[in-house]
Amino acid sequence: MVVPRFASTVVLVRPDESGAFEVLLTRRPEEMRFLGGFYVFPGGTVDAADYSPMVLQRCRGLSGEQACKILVSHHEPFEALGHWVAVVRELFEEVGVLLCVDAEGREIQLGDLAVKQRIERARQAIVREQLDFGAFLESENIFCDLARVVYFDRRVTPAIYSMRFDTRFYMAALPVNQTPLTRSEEVTHSLWIRAQDALACLDRHDFPILPPTTTVLQRLANLATWEQLRQEFKFP
Repeated sequence: MVVPRFASTVVLVRPDESGAFEVLLTRRPEEMRFLGGFYVFPGGTVDAADYSPMVLQRCRGLSGEQACKILVSHHEPFEALGHWVAVVRELFEEVGVLLCVDAEGREIQLGDLAVKQRIERARQAIVREQLDFGAFLESENIFCDLARVVYFDRRVTPAIYSMRFDTRFYMAALPVNQTPLTRSEEVTHSLWIRAQDALACLDRHDFPILPPTTTVLQRLANLATWEQLRQEFKFP
């Protein structure tokens, strides 16, 4: 039996003009071994670097003890925090969204073109493994804002599969003044879509999607408004 690897997945959401909400789906490149070509939520495995001392010094809004309690796990506190850090890192690597604050706790601003270009160069270097995520946080003097990442579910790949993951699911609202990349090294296409509309595409050959993504979408489809979503998942 293959031991499942720890992973974190994030449902990024935003309100729309009608008072409802949309979720971000990303399509994985066909050549990827796991779910290649399918639409999924951003995410990936939890790396040891996600709970390195350098990275954990760059975290705000959640303690290791709180993370352990939320996950109801046997992880060490620093390992539990790594699950949240993996959300922040993977979201940045895959679509360029940065759930971070500055030293004063203010949401970072990426409106300035020069800053935006510098951050994008860093993102590319992290993906190429030429730059460590912790070193990036330190160089920019920014901190992972873990308080805005809300845990809500856990799924473990069945034992019959040769590639298995013990995946924690989280939700986060898109930060103001940030826009996800439409494509990147790990994403062939990303799109904002209502959960109901995504489920309506299940029979289309050009919109491949599988559980547990569909399971999450079905849960979200039962919520009609942005306020209902916020109340259900209790995110900032």
